[in-house]
Amino acid sequence: MNTLLETHFKLPKQTAFYKGKVRDVYTVNNELLVMVVSDRISAFDKVLPKGIPYKGQILNQIAAKFLDATSDIVPNWKLAAPDPNVTIGIMAKPFAVEMVIRACLSGSAWRAYKAGDRVISGVNVPDGMIEHQMFEKPIITPSTKAAEGHDINISKAEIIEQGLVSAQDYAVIETYTHKLFERGSQMASKQGLILVDTKYEFGKNGDKIYLIDEIHTPDSSRYFIADGYQERLNSGEPQKQLSKEFVREWLMEHNFMGLDGQKIPFMPDEFVAQVSERYIELFEKITGEKFVPADVDNISQRVENNIITFLK
Repeated sequence: MNTLLETHFKLPKQTAFYKGKVRDVYTVNNELLVMVVSDRISAFDKVLPKGIPYKGQILNQIAAKFLDATSDIVPNWKLAAPDPNVTIGIMAKPFAVEMVIRACLSGSAWRAYKAGDRVISGVNVPDGMIEHQMFEKPIITPSTKAAEGHDINISKAEIIEQGLVSAQDYAVIETYTHKLFERGSQMASKQGLILVDTKYEFGKNGDKIYLIDEIHTPDSSRYFIADGYQERLNSGEPQKQLSKEFVREWLMEHNFMGLDGQKIPFMPDEFVAQVSERYIELFEKITGEKFVPADVDNISQRVENNIITFLK
């Protein structure tokens, strides 16, 4: 199966290029961002050696859906999605923090809590909680955006003190984060899901704050199946979840957690196909829509042609 692992386009009026873990981002005329969502997959802040068929399309189309569905809450960067793997939008200067918001004690927060931490990103977490238990109300646990390696938890006070975001701007993005999460949770609930945690990124163009990057995708969010959540919690059973946690679990089973000296395990084709099928399942459960795979015969050429057509 063809996958889009990397791109090397020369776009009209291209002024910059940035390769992220999953996205290739082109700047056009210092005004527009062309975000190409590849089929690369990362876990534990490492890019894995094989691409996942349709993953880029899935992430891009989920993000586009939720950007459109939340544009009444906060202005966002999206102008168009001219290709299944591409979003083009307004260029904004990103704030150097990610706004992580959590409804439940899960994932890295649970791992820290289990290790004895009772303060996460400056937020006090009560004793006696169990894995996947819901907080009284969602908590924001920001992190700094690391250029390489793991993002680092940081408190609201530290963000303002270090000048990463002004107090005035932080108040705005904090409000946006709660409102976006509330909308995402409502949309998830309609699909029989619980939005467990997610992250939002914001940037500024002039004096205006925009929501940027992706939102509510399985790469940036964790979802639980709502049916049976409380019963599983009470009995200590694992929650049924929609996220790429299953990829992390497979890697951990193969002795990889992204630590120094650890080698990324070989990914058999059967596992890659299984991951692709899981992502398709995630798309359909999160959006409530049937996934329609794009033509991948010459995926790189298709993407480039659609971008250039739009830019013209």
